[in-house]
Amino acid sequence: MSRLAPEIAAFMRVAERGSFAAVASETGYTSSGVSRMITRLEDAIGAKLFFRSTRLLSLTPEGETFLPRARSILESIEIACGELSDVAEIPRGHIRLNCGTAYANHRLAPHLAKFTALYPHITLSVSVADHRIDPVADRADVTIRVGDLVDSGLIAISLGSVGRVIAASPTYLAEHGEPRTSQDLLKHNCLLLNGFPHQATWPFREEGQATSVAVKGNLTSDSAETLLHLAVSGAGIVRLGDFLGADALASGRLVPLLTRIHEPGEQPITALVQAGRQSVPRIRALIQFLKSIH
Repeated sequence: MSRLAPEIAAFMRVAERGSFAAVASETGYTSSGVSRMITRLEDAIGAKLFFRSTRLLSLTPEGETFLPRARSILESIEIACGELSDVAEIPRGHIRLNCGTAYANHRLAPHLAKFTALYPHITLSVSVADHRIDPVADRADVTIRVGDLVDSGLIAISLGSVGRVIAASPTYLAEHGEPRTSQDLLKHNCLLLNGFPHQATWPFREEGQATSVAVKGNLTSDSAETLLHLAVSGAGIVRLGDFLGADALASGRLVPLLTRIHEPGEQPITALVQAGRQSVPRIRALIQFLKSIH
């Protein structure tokens, strides 16, 4: 089956993209060439993998059954090749990366052009979500997490850390005043991220004592990016990751608050990879690149 690795890879990408043409555009093959690769694979295993029509390309029941097995076969081949390959091997293939909005827009996106220039044979699909996905069920090759980890059975690779800052816009502060103590926050509208209840409790150290305040507000979102824009527009006070607020703070669109007593709560930024996959050349190249931008 290993001799059919290119055909298996093509099968998986066609199943994901839904057309021969889409896979052809990213691999350099023609649509008919991709179709012939699928036909060779079907002949080898003795079953049709796709229903084909002029308007529809979908997996047959046999294709649905074969897909997870194909993925396992290809991953085993890639891991073995990665462990044996010379470091000078050119990384190639497709990577599925998942991360949160703030990381995607303010840490990752500004550097991706450099990554694609360094590794022209790697294609990258970035899935952005502020809720925590299941990396295995969602088939993410690399998942970036900010904060404590709860996943088991995954390789955790440290990328760096992020602190937090409390801030509001000059417009909000002109209308509502600036909080001087942590308790003053109880009189203010605070912007909160859905799905992370612990982030509604903001930590401080006042007069040598660790304290915390459970803040409230009339606006919440499942997007950290949205909270940033709400804060800049004057909707309330926000506590956000330092790299997310860096540009707004530098330009004066946001003003840092309570800096002498606020605990920034440094948290790790971690890349999660399924065991063994970190040795696949393209995964290894991405991890090394992510470390370099922190």
